[in-house]
Amino acid sequence: MLESLFKETKGRMEKTVDALNRHLSKMRTGRATASLVDDIRIECYGEKVPLSQLATVSIPEGGLIVIQPWDPSLMKNIETGILRSGSDLTPASDGNLIRITIPPLSEERRKKLATDAAKSCEESRAVIRSIRKDTKNHIRTMEKKKDISEDETSVAIDDLQKVTDEFVAKIQEIQERKQKDLMEF
Repeated sequence: MLESLFKETKGRMEKTVDALNRHLSKMRTGRATASLVDDIRIECYGEKVPLSQLATVSIPEGGLIVIQPWDPSLMKNIETGILRSGSDLTPASDGNLIRITIPPLSEERRKKLATDAAKSCEESRAVIRSIRKDTKNHIRTMEKKKDISEDETSVAIDDLQKVTDEFVAKIQEIQERKQKDLMEF
């Protein structure tokens, strides 16, 4: 019973860390990455489709994203979708390719993004602590129902804290790595 509870708890914590990684990967660092445009949805064929399903996205150099639509007739739709995405990216088309130049970030913008990243990491730590609290309450309920002993409860709560500490440490690592990326010139 405790084993399945811990498996579920670890799964929820892992999803929290994965969501944080996805969120931070979309944060501009002054370097071009495909993740900046992958999830932009483009109006075509009567519905909104992720850009990654309509074109090849490449990074030929650190400050440039190149998008090559598989269907050239979608060029205008892709440009419009990028402009409307609210991502502060400006596409330039030559008829065959769309180029997006990623300008270097100002010191002020870097600090703002680092603050935003820290806030996102703290929110993820709060989610991890909330998951811990839910699991701890579940363990206590199991003890009250006499499903587990007092000793098993004590060991389970200690193990839960170790798992929580492990995931909080992962978030700290992610935060430090992102802040390093943001502050590099």
